[in-house]
Amino acid sequence: MSILIKDVQVDREVTQILIDDGRIVELGAKREADTVIDGKGKIALPGFVNLHTHAAMSLFRGYGDDLDLATWLETRIWPAEANLAPEDVYWGTKLACLEMIKTGTTTFNDMYFHMDQAAKAVREMGLRAFLSEGIVDLGEPDRAKAQLNRADEANRKIEAMKTGRIVPVLGPHTIYTVSKDTLLAIRETADKKGYLIHTHLSETKREVDDCLAQTGFRPAQYLDHIGFLAKDVIAAHGCWLDPSEIELLARAGAKVAHCPVSNMKLSTGQTMPYAAMAEAGVVMGLGTDGPASNNNLDMFETMKVAALLQKYAHRDPKILPARSAFELATLGGARALGVDAGLISVDRLADLVLVDPRRPELTPRHDDMSNWVYSAHGNCVDTVICDGTILMRGRRVKGEAEILEKAASVARNLVSKE
Repeated sequence: MSILIKDVQVDREVTQILIDDGRIVELGAKREADTVIDGKGKIALPGFVNLHTHAAMSLFRGYGDDLDLATWLETRIWPAEANLAPEDVYWGTKLACLEMIKTGTTTFNDMYFHMDQAAKAVREMGLRAFLSEGIVDLGEPDRAKAQLNRADEANRKIEAMKTGRIVPVLGPHTIYTVSKDTLLAIRETADKKGYLIHTHLSETKREVDDCLAQTGFRPAQYLDHIGFLAKDVIAAHGCWLDPSEIELLARAGAKVAHCPVSNMKLSTGQTMPYAAMAEAGVVMGLGTDGPASNNNLDMFETMKVAALLQKYAHRDPKILPARSAFELATLGGARALGVDAGLISVDRLADLVLVDPRRPELTPRHDDMSNWVYSAHGNCVDTVICDGTILMRGRRVKGEAEILEKAASVARNLVSKE
């Protein structure tokens, strides 16, 4: 289906955007199209790429807040997750997809459980997603075998969907929940099948201290030492990386997802060293982390917090300016995942949003980019298009009421079992 967005602002020019077969095919001329969207007064932006999520954790939003990471995981989240059924993940992922659509995200990189059900939800909602079944073996060989088999089964089910929008990924949770043998098995599978690898890295000081005590290496050094670190690795957080590890990441071509809101909320104790990583040439993007540790999936908010946190940590207002923060949330994430998105230009994927700047918080318009990063929230998004399909128009998403009702019911039942 072809779409013409007429009289819409792209950068500083009013133009037309012609979309066909999932891609932007022309900018400038008015053409015939199956669907015409009047973009007058609106601005087209590339859809956001959320580089690190646990989407179905939307079911635990607000459950167990104001605790340190270890206590939060061990006493609230993991016990509740033990009750998760496949259908729960389906509805939790639908809720997260709804929230992401409403706030302008078109692509997300997710790690959780029952990912075949997450894929079903994503297919119905229309977003672009990279999905990894979380692998946690806790050093137990039998558990490791079962986890690897489960991940393989989930990936085969995703591949059987035969949709380019949904991509299977491998998801070892962390170095402290996944054994060396399992990490090496994952590396072998990634090399053989071309999968990306999505993991957590250097989120807390405890992780670094434990890794040093057990292996003699810092976390990134350990992954490099065992031959795991490579250009297909997307590492979330990176708060406690030191200069030697940053060089290792840059040399390997590994990518990093900066998750400033959850890092601050869970008090990880140190800010991701953005300036050093940018100087070393590490490809970075932004992630919200899960809705239970953020507590939303609004990438507008994440851009602002990322910029402010880096300025505060470096005591330098010039660090991570608005345009750089915006690029992390769009092109940076797209580069990390290897997709032709993140820009509005000919031949790019038709993953874009229309925003309405006629709002009090976006007035005056001295600098639109500054407004997007420092003033806007996701409720300024009017229209969302992903893969050339309209997912939201006039802030209306098909099936929204049912999703809210079912997800709320599922969440209540999960917590009531505790």
